[in-house]
Amino acid sequence: MDLQNELNKAGGFKNLELLAKQVVEGFVAGMHKSPFHGFSAEFAEHKIYNQGESTRHIDWKLFAKTDKLFTKRYDDETNLRCHLIVDNSSSMHYPELKEYGIDALNKIAFSALASASLMHILKKQRDAVGLSIYSDNYDFYAPEKGSERHHQMLLHQLNTMVVKKPVSRKTETFTYLHQIAEKIHRRSLIFFFTDMFQTETDDAQLFDALRHLKHNKHEVVLFHVFDKEKELQFDFDNAPKRFIDVETGDHVNLYADRIKENYETAIKDYFKDIRLKCQQYRIAYVEADINKDFNNILTTYMIARQKFL
Repeated sequence: MDLQNELNKAGGFKNLELLAKQVVEGFVAGMHKSPFHGFSAEFAEHKIYNQGESTRHIDWKLFAKTDKLFTKRYDDETNLRCHLIVDNSSSMHYPELKEYGIDALNKIAFSALASASLMHILKKQRDAVGLSIYSDNYDFYAPEKGSERHHQMLLHQLNTMVVKKPVSRKTETFTYLHQIAEKIHRRSLIFFFTDMFQTETDDAQLFDALRHLKHNKHEVVLFHVFDKEKELQFDFDNAPKRFIDVETGDHVNLYADRIKENYETAIKDYFKDIRLKCQQYRIAYVEADINKDFNNILTTYMIARQKFL
């Protein structure tokens, strides 16, 4: 039996675009509880007024309803450029799933749906979006564009990424981040989805590559994607198990309880180091637990967008 052919028969998301729309609509419906109250109904057509700008295009009717200043957007404005980067190494396909939906996500599916949700907002705001997918190869690249044809092509690539599980594909993040950085010439907002599990790369090389992403005054947000229950809290029963490194094939047989304490200490220290390094290099660090909703992702986008424009 050809394993890859069997994998390719999997359906992935039944309708990634529709799911992304549902995620965004759910987020917008809840915005009245957030600092963005008043922005939700109009966010596709307005932007927040920045002090010093001309008051000519302020929407005073919206001000009367929200007590906040917004200016109307016009088609000929220079809009935001956004580039999405997704780590597609084998570890991102944990845990293994047969079907995908809002309540059934592994790391790669979470990243795909989060990316599609961001794309949905960017599309409504007439912004340009590009996409890079990498593992031990530069799997896919598309520059920033805003057309409907481009949008559909990116959705197809995200769905294909979820379906075609790579076998024993190592993470070479630093190599491809350097290549991606060289391709993004105009100032952009960059969202990077990764579990930060590296096979051989040392942290110095990785963060040197992340710093490279910030050249040309780009703004970078790192979404640290992980299964908090399993990967951070090591919540397994104490039956004997074989733990396999999906990127190298290395394995170890053990009882989870015997290493739980040491594992939790080591992984929490590693995550703390990542946060501190991001802070040092002025990269926004955001936890992205695949067992939670997407509100944290989309709120981060709204804040990043306001800072960027």
